Amino acid sequence: MKKLLVIIGAFVGVVAIIAVIAFGSVFYFTSGMVSTANSFFEAVQKQDFVKARDYLAEEFKASTNEAALRNYLSKSAILNVKETSWTERSISGNKGELAGSITTTSGGAIPIKLTFVKEGDHWKIYTLQKPSAGIQNQTSSPSIPAKEEQIALIKQSMHDFAISVNNKNMEHFRSTVSQLWQKQFTTEKLNEAFKPIIDAGVDLTVLDSLAPLLAGEPSIDENGVLILEGRYATKPSQVAFRQSYLYEGTAWKLAGFNINIK
Repeated sequence: MKKLLVIIGAFVGVVAIIAVIAFGSVFYFTSGMVSTANSFFEAVQKQDFVKARDYLAEEFKASTNEAALRNYLSKSAILNVKETSWTERSISGNKGELAGSITTTSGGAIPIKLTFVKEGDHWKIYTLQKPSAGIQNQTSSPSIPAKEEQIALIKQSMHDFAISVNNKNMEHFRSTVSQLWQKQFTTEKLNEAFKPIIDAGVDLTVLDSLAPLLAGEPSIDENGVLILEGRYATKPSQVAFRQSYLYEGTAWKLAGFNINIK
């Protein structure tokens, strides 16, 4: 019996060692992300947004200039960073994630989540997210933007599309969509895809003064794509839409656009 207990004890000891090694390995392999995150917030604390952008992924930088980054951080109350704490870490291939909180110089604690991609030998911030403060609607995912933002996204995308239709060229529209979509479609391909609407000579800027009507609750699919669909209350023609968005950097960016004019 004593021998059996010794064997069991030794086995438990091995399991404990393995657990410690596994736990330590997570810290080791995510240390580069922590270094990037802390350096980013140190630059933010010094109001050095040129330096702060050095820690962003290429797609993040392409969609967010210094002014937009400053504005987002200011609205999120995370300009005055005192220290950071990362309680959740994960890594999968060349992607990773940190979640934790930021302590501000005034003593406030703000939850935050960063995702990373590895560019060359360096981890770069791909997205930066801060949950909205206040009462949340528990029936829907907190990642889904508020209805006011949903409406603003739809109206802006429709406006950008309308401008390009009137110009008979999708160059402006393409410049506003997600980096992923830009990589997949050139301006020429978009011109070809939307040729029927361009040739029809429809002036969709009339929709600027109208509020879109959402059909049902918005959703985020398994790929993280936000889907917004609905229609405009126009007569005699009806305009229906289905728009898809990806979260890039600090904002939702258009990743798919479907319009149906009846």
